[in-house]
Amino acid sequence: MRPIIKIKNLKKIYHTKRGEVLAVKDFSYDLNHQDFISIVGPSGCGKSTILSILCGLDQKSDGIIECDPNIRIGYMLQQDCLFEWLTILDNCLLGLKIEHQLNEESKQYVIDLLEKYGLKDFIHSYPSHLSGGMRQRVALVRTLATKPDILLLDEPYSALDYQSRLAVSDDVFKIIKKEKKSVIMVTHDISEAISCSNLVIVLTERPCTIKSIYPIHLTNASTPIENRKCKEFASYYDQIWKDLDFHV
Repeated sequence: MRPIIKIKNLKKIYHTKRGEVLAVKDFSYDLNHQDFISIVGPSGCGKSTILSILCGLDQKSDGIIECDPNIRIGYMLQQDCLFEWLTILDNCLLGLKIEHQLNEESKQYVIDLLEKYGLKDFIHSYPSHLSGGMRQRVALVRTLATKPDILLLDEPYSALDYQSRLAVSDDVFKIIKKEKKSVIMVTHDISEAISCSNLVIVLTERPCTIKSIYPIHLTNASTPIENRKCKEFASYYDQIWKDLDFHV
């Protein structure tokens, strides 16, 4: 299978008043179609920097990123970042407007997504009327509106309480699988990484490089909540926890 994006020897240096700070030393990995890859590592090690470079918000200092020019990337941040003065529909249409892709067809596509994923009754409501979990679903629909091939998720559930986090991760996982998207997710939650992913990458402390790679194979794999019950889950958790060797 041909990778949809190849990352080779990625390096990032920040220039400060005190000198250079090496954030990402050497990161290499290939993402295949419909992969769900999670990246875990110490706080401040450079996980989010990698995502920022991949989506074009930041510039790499060195290395190679290869992907088809037609590949589209969507970035979902830690916070839902919904505009409180815009309706749910208008929030979801924002990316299309910015990219000058808004027309009747693309608008209907977004409306169909909102209806498909349980937000039909809130299309003309405002974000303040929604629960935290529903806001995250809106944020995902907004990201899907421009039809990205790759989704970059940066701690997408960190603002939610534990129960909501579990429920929303299930919702988002189902949507991603149904829409057949490829995903790179950054998370501090080992359980979240194992339950959602087919592969977990463990990074070193800053400057980060890959310490270990864990292909995840769960018997009778299903949704994230159900995957936590699989017999292999605890073993993966222990291995990754020991490999991290710090509190995430």
